[in-house]
Amino acid sequence: MRQIIIIGSGPAGYTAAIYAARANLRPLVIASSVEAGGELMNTTDVENFPGFPEGIQGPELMMKMQEQAERFGAEVVYDDVVRLELEGAVKTVTLGSGESHEALAVIVATGSAYRKLGLADEERLSGHGVSWCATCDGFFFKNKTIAVVGGGDSAMEEATFLTRFASKVYVIHRKDTLRASKIMQERAFANDKIEFVWNAEVSGITGDDAVDGVRLRNTVSGDQSTLELGGLFVAIGNDPRTHLVHKQLALTPEGTIAVQGRSSRTTVAGVFAAGDVVDPTYRQAVTAAASGTVAALDAEHYLTSLPQDLLAQASEPELATVTE
Repeated sequence: MRQIIIIGSGPAGYTAAIYAARANLRPLVIASSVEAGGELMNTTDVENFPGFPEGIQGPELMMKMQEQAERFGAEVVYDDVVRLELEGAVKTVTLGSGESHEALAVIVATGSAYRKLGLADEERLSGHGVSWCATCDGFFFKNKTIAVVGGGDSAMEEATFLTRFASKVYVIHRKDTLRASKIMQERAFANDKIEFVWNAEVSGITGDDAVDGVRLRNTVSGDQSTLELGGLFVAIGNDPRTHLVHKQLALTPEGTIAVQGRSSRTTVAGVFAAGDVVDPTYRQAVTAAASGTVAALDAEHYLTSLPQDLLAQASEPELATVTE
């Protein structure tokens, strides 16, 4: 049995692993078989993470976090969690391979996924003009003409923020009215750099090595048109990855895992949550990393409160795996 298992390998998961490993808790990190490293693996230059004045590539940053966690004794497994049993003193984490791992504490750091347009070139041009985060990537679009897809508060916020850098920002919306709150609409309408493209949906993204435009389809007439752009920001929402804990942990109205105050404690003792899976607002690498710190410290404090005989059972990680 393990003392602690961490599910997720983004900034929150690896930071939690660093802290837990340095506390000699010998954490097991379930890093996913296909999405190890989280959303930063799809990001090129990261210039707003402290400690890297020249910037760093997203995959390189995640590799360094992993190396740091492993240096202190964390073990990383590339597999996917398919089932969790969180009630009781001993938690069970079942993987796609069929193996089950037991632990006294679990940190859920599964992140969130940006909703995508579902276009063939969206993934190909990710990091090369297609982005889902204005605060992460807006700096790279100085004096360019760009577009934001969406009609909610997040789209208006992204568009308004991007006017600090871009020479012009189109807002592409599939209807002729916005879902955004009145105050967010008013701010966008009042900005001279923002122009709305109504009743339109993006049907294609063009560009060989970088975005140079989009193809649009009018949702009323069906007419096709093109729009030359230097970048495309998709702001149609995001979904916290909470499917593993449905009906086990309480969720917030926004769909994130509910935690107690500023802690990482969930509604089940011994289960903690960190990163974007608890954060509907900021969703930055640095805030996720800080959240991972909180989760590791909370988990450490929880473990010290357990009976010594129970802790003794978790002293040998090699006995943790049970094959179904």
